[in-house]
Amino acid sequence: MSKPKKKVFSVTKAVKQNARDRVGTPPPEQVLPDDKQKAAARTTKHKTTLADLLTKSDRD
Repeated sequence: MSKPKKKVFSVTKAVKQNARDRVGTPPPEQVLPDDKQKAAARTTKHKTTLADLLTKSDRD
């Protein structure tokens, strides 16, 4: 059986761990919706048919 690999000291990891101990973990990231995706979601998915237009005008 081989020996376990030695852990190398990393200053960056030590600084981050120290900050987490003092301040706490950062809040999870909130994804902001893209304007193009919002606009695409608001549009109708299918064009209105002639029959739909005729029935709609009959109701008015």
